[in-house]
Amino acid sequence: MDWKKQVGALPVRTEKNGALRVLLVTSRETRRFVIPKGWPWPGVKDHKAAAEEAREEAGIRGRIGKKPVGSYTYDKRRANGAVPVRVNVFLLEVVEELSEWQEKDERERKWLTPAKAAAAVAEPELAELILKIAADWKAKA
Repeated sequence: MDWKKQVGALPVRTEKNGALRVLLVTSRETRRFVIPKGWPWPGVKDHKAAAEEAREEAGIRGRIGKKPVGSYTYDKRRANGAVPVRVNVFLLEVVEELSEWQEKDERERKWLTPAKAAAAVAEPELAELILKIAADWKAKA
């Protein structure tokens, strides 16, 4: 299959009690929960493009990993039909939430437990990735 490539950020933070939280945003059209993502930016490293997508879509800044923590696939809806897309996902440890950002009026953002985040997304591979990241995070703690 001819996959189109996107880059995405999986935003996380650690609560004071050590619990991990995952930030999801709503998509603009279907209003379902997704991670911030987009097409690669010409001349920009993928992890930096993913961090910028997170700033634009979710109003967050943080430390982004330079290597993908995984990937997932989905069908991007287009006027002329669906396009198969593979999203390379980079872990983003959130250090700042902005009160104003580019897509604030178009999306909602919501912090969830990893289990609730995994249940909220439509893509099974993304749900598995969220749960794997949470398990790895807990093992590191």
